[in-house]
Amino acid sequence: MSTTAQETLPDFDTTLSPATYKKIRELIHQHAGIAMPEGKEALVASRLRRRLKACGISTIPEYLDFITRDSTGTELRAMIDVLTTNKTSFFREEAHFRYLTEQVVPEARSSRRLRLWSAGCSTGQEPYTTVICLAETLSDFGSWDIRILATDISDRVLAEAKAGRYPRHSLEGLDDAIVRKYFSSEADGSEPVYVAKPILRKPIRFARLNLMAQWPMKGPFDVIFCRNVMIYFDKPTQERLVNRFHALLRPGGHLLIGHSESLTGLDHPYEYIAPATYQRKS
Repeated sequence: MSTTAQETLPDFDTTLSPATYKKIRELIHQHAGIAMPEGKEALVASRLRRRLKACGISTIPEYLDFITRDSTGTELRAMIDVLTTNKTSFFREEAHFRYLTEQVVPEARSSRRLRLWSAGCSTGQEPYTTVICLAETLSDFGSWDIRILATDISDRVLAEAKAGRYPRHSLEGLDDAIVRKYFSSEADGSEPVYVAKPILRKPIRFARLNLMAQWPMKGPFDVIFCRNVMIYFDKPTQERLVNRFHALLRPGGHLLIGHSESLTGLDHPYEYIAPATYQRKS
C-alpha cells in the first residue's frame, strides 16, 4: 500500500529554547535590522511552524541549520517574511499627505518633477495614496515627471502591492468618487475586489529592498516616506538608517516617519518641521 504525503510529513516540534530564540533574534537583527523583543517566543514558534511544514523539517534548530546551509538566502528571506508584521491602510497618517500637497508640490511647481521613495511600502497603500493625492492636487498631473520607488523586504507583501487588488473594506474612508476614478471593480467570489487603474500604477516602481543592505539607487529624492518601520529597529540601527536617508535626499528634501516614531535621541542632520516631519537643510 502506498504511503500518502500526509502520512510521511514529520511531526513538528516548535519548542524554542532560550538559546534557539537568541539565535533567531540575532539572525533577524543581523540581516533585517529588526530588534525582536523578549517574550515573543510563542508568536515566533507559531509563525515558524509554517516554514517547517513547507520545508519538511521537524524542529526549529534543524530549520536554522538549514538556513545557514542555504547559500541562496531564499529561506532566510522566507523566515524574515513570516516574522515581520505588515499593517497599513490608505491615507494612513493623513497629515503627511497634506504636507506633500501643500508644502512639497509648490516647491516643485517650476520643474514639474518629483522623486519619492516609499521605504517599507507593505501592500502598496502608501504609494498608491501618494499618487491619488498628487493627481487630485495637480490639474496638469499628466504633464509632470513623477516617479515613486516603493520598496519592502517582504516578497509576499510586494506581490500584493504589485497586483494592486484590494477588498472593499481596505478602501474604507475613501470617497466613492475617488474609488471609481482610481480603481476598477472585479467580481471575486461573493465579494468584489478593487483593482488599481493604470493612472495609479504608472508612476510607481515596486522592488524588493532590505534597508540594511546596499542600496542600488542614487537619488536624490524630494521625499522619503519611512513610516512605522523604525519602530522595529534599535536606536543605533535607526541612527544609521536616517543618516543614510539624508545622503539620498536633495537639499531641502523631506523625511517623513511614523507619528509613533521620533528622531529624538539620535545624532542626525535634519531640521524638525512638525511631528514626524523632517527636512534636509544641506
